[in-house]
Amino acid sequence: MSSDAVKKRKPKVVRNEAGTPETKRSRAEGDQVTYPAGPHLIGQRKLITAKNQEVRVYNEEVELEDRDPQQDYMLYKDTCADLAKLMAEIQELKSSGAKVGSVEIEERHRQCSVHFITLKKLNRLAHMRLKKGRDQTHEAKQRVDVLHLQLQNLLYEVMHLQKEISKCLEFKSQHEEIELVSEEEFFQEAPAEISRPHVTRDDNHQLTLARLDWELEQRKRLAEQYKMSLARKEKIQKAIEQKREYLSSLQPGLQNIMQASLPVQEYLSMPFEQMQKQAEVARHLPPPLYVLLVQAAAYGQACDKTLSVNISGDVDEAKALSRRPEDSQEDESDSDAEEEQQNTKRRRATVGVQLEDKRKAMLRRHPLSLCVDLKCKDGSVLHLFFYYLMNLNILTVKTKVSTATDLSGAVSAGELLNSESLLNCLYASDHGKETPNPANRYQFDKVGITTFADYVSDLGHPYVWVQKLGGLQFSSDGAQSELRGSALSASHMEKTMKLLRGRLQARLALHKQFSSLEHSIIPVSSECQHLFPAKVVSGLTRWTMMSYQEFTELGFVQHVLKAGLVCETDLFFMAVVERGTARLLAAVVLNPRYPEVMPLFSLSLHWKGERSGRTEDNLRAMESEVNVFRAELQGPRPGLQLLTNQIQRLCVCLDVYLETESQVCDGSEGPREFPREKMCLRTARGPSRLKPFKYNHPQGFFSHR
Repeated sequence: MSSDAVKKRKPKVVRNEAGTPETKRSRAEGDQVTYPAGPHLIGQRKLITAKNQEVRVYNEEVELEDRDPQQDYMLYKDTCADLAKLMAEIQELKSSGAKVGSVEIEERHRQCSVHFITLKKLNRLAHMRLKKGRDQTHEAKQRVDVLHLQLQNLLYEVMHLQKEISKCLEFKSQHEEIELVSEEEFFQEAPAEISRPHVTRDDNHQLTLARLDWELEQRKRLAEQYKMSLARKEKIQKAIEQKREYLSSLQPGLQNIMQASLPVQEYLSMPFEQMQKQAEVARHLPPPLYVLLVQAAAYGQACDKTLSVNISGDVDEAKALSRRPEDSQEDESDSDAEEEQQNTKRRRATVGVQLEDKRKAMLRRHPLSLCVDLKCKDGSVLHLFFYYLMNLNILTVKTKVSTATDLSGAVSAGELLNSESLLNCLYASDHGKETPNPANRYQFDKVGITTFADYVSDLGHPYVWVQKLGGLQFSSDGAQSELRGSALSASHMEKTMKLLRGRLQARLALHKQFSSLEHSIIPVSSECQHLFPAKVVSGLTRWTMMSYQEFTELGFVQHVLKAGLVCETDLFFMAVVERGTARLLAAVVLNPRYPEVMPLFSLSLHWKGERSGRTEDNLRAMESEVNVFRAELQGPRPGLQLLTNQIQRLCVCLDVYLETESQVCDGSEGPREFPREKMCLRTARGPSRLKPFKYNHPQGFFSHR
């Protein structure tokens, strides 16, 4: 019998004893009916007499309380054994030839019926015991639930009291914001009627009240002094006004005197002394540095007053260089050839030392150099140090950044202001690792130099734009121009200076943004708030920097590498955006020409498995949202907040993806992991089931593109 059937079956607790119609009539007539009382079937009977009638009530519940379950179990086993025995005897009688209606078989049938009745009774008692046990268990569980509820109520009261206590302990009175005098000074200066040492030294509350009273007295005294000072100030101001009127009457005469002294100032060259000194030193500059000096000074005077140019170095050594670099280079090459012929039989160590000396002589810089300072509005300065390599006939540059504030907080921003990579790719594909002069290749072969990149850290970067600022142009340049010298420098000066200033501003802005990103904060400017919904649940949890090798080992960026969209000069970062159990990895490629070139994002989602833009269309659409729509994400010019806007849009797209994905894939009722909070016109579209990632402002809904 199944448990459901047992539950549906209701045991009869009280029942009237049934019998034949004759028996009922005899009971109705007032006769007492007797039943054959078996040893195990007779329960408790009660006789109730009313109007000469006896009613016998059989109550099994009362009998159940007096019976022993173990005895009933033994009775069950004995009854089953007797029943099996009787069945065996009936089988033997039938097999021996006894008829079905014989006395022996009928007698055993009656005994079997009695045993069946006993089994029925035992079955009822077992069900009644089961129901009683369940009722007792239910009552016990109810008592436990009541006690548990009381415990929860007590714990809630305890928590509420603890909160109230903590509020009281954390309460800050307004007097705490007042800077009171120290206790020693208070007891020394305050009068006895206010300080009351006999009371306040032992009672902190009274001490605080007394100090506040003394503070009030002092402020009243200072208020009176302030009024007196204001009165004196008014008198002094009147006196100043009188003297100012007197001085203003002298101004026309002083102006006439200054106008008459202008010829004297011009004769003494007082305002132009520094310029004269710099012009005197500039005579000893090499031609490329001189062209750069003249054009930079002219640009600063005409367009950028904050630009300054200075000459540094050893002037005496520069004066000693009487020969031109070309002549010295030819003489040196001839002398090198003669020395190589004379020293062919020397030892290898001596040859190695000579080659090192030749390398140093070939890579020798001119003793004078230029320092160009570009100042920004925030107080930061970009120092550019230009050097001229006399034998190689090229210009190199080194950089240094000075900031008004400390920028050592962001770990991932360590490479942003690095002097070795700050000016990389100022113009496209201009890495500054190799010399742009094709003649230098033959010079390097003579002294055993394999690549100029090994000496860049000491000599500076020979960028192509640096050569053009100095009026130098070589046949290896991609775009040849007919301009030479000052004309070539002037044609590139304005654009290059703007690019340099923009590069510094972009790197400083990225430095501040990285400091916020490392603390899981995405800084979004007020001008760009309309690009995103008011509530974004997904958040940035990690922002770290990667090397080029670590980037190439990622599986979900291989298509970017194959497409040739990544260079070793780029900066690589890993952003982790999480919401609930979903974890989105974004490998970010930051081009040195940011924000002119957008950062490139590659995505990998870890949620119910791992998926990327190569395996799922929606992730590819998310990559498109952050990589393609520059006009939406750039914000106001110059678009320095482009990176943070891309990361914020990535968080918004992850919200839309998770909320619509859980709705599509999970058809079960009940709370979902990602409740739908974004308003979407359609959750999916097309055979690829693309999701609506486009945010529409000011309506506030998402739609498909």
